[in-house]
Amino acid sequence: MMLTEETSVLSADLPVQALKDHLRLGTGFSDGNMQDALIESYLRAAMSAIEGRTGKALMQRRFKLVLEDWRDGSEQALPVAPVAAIVSVALFDVTGAATVLNASAYRLVADTHRPKLAASGYLLPMAPTEGHIEILFDAGFGATWAGVPPDLQQAVFLLAGQYYEQRNDFTGAPAGLPYPVQALIERWRTVRVLGGGAA
Repeated sequence: MMLTEETSVLSADLPVQALKDHLRLGTGFSDGNMQDALIESYLRAAMSAIEGRTGKALMQRRFKLVLEDWRDGSEQALPVAPVAAIVSVALFDVTGAATVLNASAYRLVADTHRPKLAASGYLLPMAPTEGHIEILFDAGFGATWAGVPPDLQQAVFLLAGQYYEQRNDFTGAPAGLPYPVQALIERWRTVRVLGGGAA
C-alpha cells in the first residue's frame, strides 16, 4: 500500500495571520511580514504532526492510494479521514493499461475514523494479476481553515507555537507531543485493533 498527496494546501489558505496573533507578534511595522515564511513552515510542520498522530486530514486535498490487492473482497479501508468523496477507482494490468471502474460499482462508507470504499454488490472487481489498484479520493474537514474543528486548530497553534519559541533551543526537548496537544487530539485518534489487521 502506498499513499501520496496529489494536491497540497495553498499558502493563501493557511491561517498564518491567526498563528501570528496567537504568538502575539507585533503588528504595524514595515517588516511585519518578514517572518511569514518561517511561520508558515512551522504551521505546516505542526499540521503534519497532528495529521500523523490522528490519521485525519485537517484541510481538504486529494490523495492517491495504490494497492496490489483489496484487503477485503467486499470493502477497502481508506487510511485518511474524513473522506469527502471518492474521485475514481482504476485497475491497472501488468502492462500499465488502466480500466476505470464505473462509479456504480462502489460506494463510500463515510466515517469519522474509518471510512471505507465498499462494493455496491457483494464484491469489488478482482485486481489484475501482477497489476495494481489506484484510488483517488478527497479527504479533509473542509477547504478552509474554518472547517477544522476548534480543538484541532488549537492543537496546531500550540504545537506550531512551541516550534517557533524553541527554534534556537538546541539543548534537546522531550520526545513526543506536549501534554496539552495530546489532550486536545485524543478524541480524534484512531484506535487500531487486531494488530493492524483491520481498520
